[in-house]
Amino acid sequence: MSGCCDDSCSLDRLRERQRGTLQIVLGINAAMFLVIVAAAFYGNSSALLSDSLDNLGDALTYGLSLHAVSRERVVKAKVALFKGGLIFLAACTVAVQIAFKLIAPTVPLFEVMGSFSFLGLAANSLCLFLLWRHRRDDVNMSSVWECSRNDIASNLSVFVAAGAVWFTGSGWPDIVVASCLVLLLMRSALGVMAAAKAEMRAAS
Repeated sequence: MSGCCDDSCSLDRLRERQRGTLQIVLGINAAMFLVIVAAAFYGNSSALLSDSLDNLGDALTYGLSLHAVSRERVVKAKVALFKGGLIFLAACTVAVQIAFKLIAPTVPLFEVMGSFSFLGLAANSLCLFLLWRHRRDDVNMSSVWECSRNDIASNLSVFVAAGAVWFTGSGWPDIVVASCLVLLLMRSALGVMAAAKAEMRAAS
């Protein structure tokens, strides 16, 4: 008699679905990081750089999550804790660039900001759609969902900032939006790390 109807087989099928989804979103975010980081430096935009680092953090996050799919609870919690640290590091990187911008103000290219933030929004919306059904699977997939949801807010914010830069002819909207994104990233990082620590305590 086949054992494919028991809990173990159901769990195996869930893990395979998780792996397939993570592989797709990993590829999307790795490609978007390369495209948007080049655009951020070309357009001299801190907000767009924050967006690109978000994609890099997500690519690393998805890679780690892929590794953790079939692991026990405590390993998933440790991976989630590490992912929280990566998000926090990305926030600190953008904060440093903002500090340089305050010392030597520049006006970014709003056309580049708007075009590539919209491209990022399309890519991240696809990732969010793919991850929707996994958002409550476990702490590993929940942290992945948290990262992807942040991406949508990030893309929309950069798009709005591009319009504000065009309207004002000033670089301040870029700095303001980048600062807000830093706060969002830090809040997300602390939330992911807190959930991971709680999971580790529960697992032990």
